Amino acid sequence: MTTVGLLYPGHAAEDDYPRMETLLTGVRVSVVHTDAEETPARLPAGGVAGAVEAGTTGRLADGMEELRLSGAEAVVWASTRGAFGAGWEGAQEQVRSLALAAGLPASSTAVGFAHAARAVGAKSVAVAAIYPQEAADRFGAFLQEAGLEVLATRAAGVATAAEAARWDGDRLLELVRAADHPEARAVLVPCTALRTVGHLPALESAVGKPVLTANQVTVWEGLRLAERHGAWSDELGALFARRD
Repeated sequence: MTTVGLLYPGHAAEDDYPRMETLLTGVRVSVVHTDAEETPARLPAGGVAGAVEAGTTGRLADGMEELRLSGAEAVVWASTRGAFGAGWEGAQEQVRSLALAAGLPASSTAVGFAHAARAVGAKSVAVAAIYPQEAADRFGAFLQEAGLEVLATRAAGVATAAEAARWDGDRLLELVRAADHPEARAVLVPCTALRTVGHLPALESAVGKPVLTANQVTVWEGLRLAERHGAWSDELGALFARRD
């Protein structure tokens, strides 16, 4: 059994994770909820590690002990927007702070998107973002800093996690279709407040290419860090397709 530890901000679409557990043999996802507005960058000097050392009682800091007790082999900051806003270098600093505090390999959803795109052979991508346009553009800029070519960006204008959590499969499918670009090798759907796991086969069928979504990428990134090779499912898109 491989256990991936997630630090998830607030409450919105975390039920995507137990759904993935049922589809991946031998994988456990341990979710610790943090304050919705808390990010590694907003903790005291020294980030997460500094907060732990200073005894700061933030949920992000407290969650480290919970994840260690769960037997997590890697930890992922399950947030896209909470990481890409800091830019690629800033997101890397967040990851280093998390790894130091947890004593485990660490990453974030935002950083995981760059790794996942490469894993499916997508150097050029389209972005289907539920965010307002400014945030969608910042995510696109983040991906370009990571070395990807962003050919198109579509923004739905959703401002809150609560609104994102109310989206259904039809609206998601419409957004992904509208965002697709004929030369993009994958469509990326950020925001861990958006339920996407149950819609992955339909999304990929609609555009005929890999679709990478935030909660899917978050678990995959944790498994990559834990060096769990061979975790696959026919229902979790190209990212989790069997590779012989």
